[in-house]
Amino acid sequence: MIERVIEVANPARLHVRDAQLVIEPEGGMAATAPVCEVGVLLVAHPRVVLTQAVLTQIALEGGAVVTCDDKFLPASMLLPIQSHYLQTERFGKQIEISAPLRKRLWRTIVQAKIRAQGKLLKRLHGNDEGLLPMSVRVRSGDPENMEAQAARRYWHAVFGDEKFRRGNDAQNQNRHLDYGYIVLRAVAARALCAAGLHPSIGLHHQNRYDAFSLAADVMEPFRPIIDERVARWIERHDPYAPLDRETRGWLLGALTARYLCNGEERSLFDLLARTANGLARAICGEEATFSPPDEFLLCDE
Repeated sequence: MIERVIEVANPARLHVRDAQLVIEPEGGMAATAPVCEVGVLLVAHPRVVLTQAVLTQIALEGGAVVTCDDKFLPASMLLPIQSHYLQTERFGKQIEISAPLRKRLWRTIVQAKIRAQGKLLKRLHGNDEGLLPMSVRVRSGDPENMEAQAARRYWHAVFGDEKFRRGNDAQNQNRHLDYGYIVLRAVAARALCAAGLHPSIGLHHQNRYDAFSLAADVMEPFRPIIDERVARWIERHDPYAPLDRETRGWLLGALTARYLCNGEERSLFDLLARTANGLARAICGEEATFSPPDEFLLCDE
């Protein structure tokens, strides 16, 4: 199945006709896409009007709908309410998960994230900045916070800019990262729902104000996909330039591309689905190991 990320960032009316999502922009030609192919619909303009059928049909097909504010930051996310026949049972297993298992699973995620970051640095700059050996030292629950230690090295190196700080309010590539992470988080949440897990019941992220804590956990090893896309963009463009349609289209391309992972060509949607299903089996005691991917090579490179 083709899984699309569709952004509507101009005034338009959206409705469903004959299993097709119809997008009618003001003063423009209508465009259509099969509803079953919509992985994520991004609504990023205050004058976008949607019918109830759009929300319902996308949810029934397992897709997600994300609304954004005028800075292209997320305001809401709509996810399917029923996606897996063992959903109730798996929710129960999530709630009852033991602390040792939760810590072991978080260690696996952190190790994969740090390895992915190190491999990206090696591709970009020929040096992993010590992240690959650092990943081996992560212990259950990451009590030494190796994730943060790796991040300090990583963010200084990934853009080749010692002054770059992640997460501040500067109107630079932080905006690009935030935008890419929005959609990545939606794809992760969608995959978790399809695997019968609740995206709010996290392993490590437990912020009471975060409605999608598990999605935040699961997306961690996949963040370097967005980081690489942003790094490639700012090699040729001003990071302080407006986050325009061309820029956003380039970022979304990372989420619809195909990647070579463990010798197999996969879409990001498929990789996250496999990760979510592996996590579900580990939580339910069906498998002893859980192995998120840690390297993502674009198939056209």
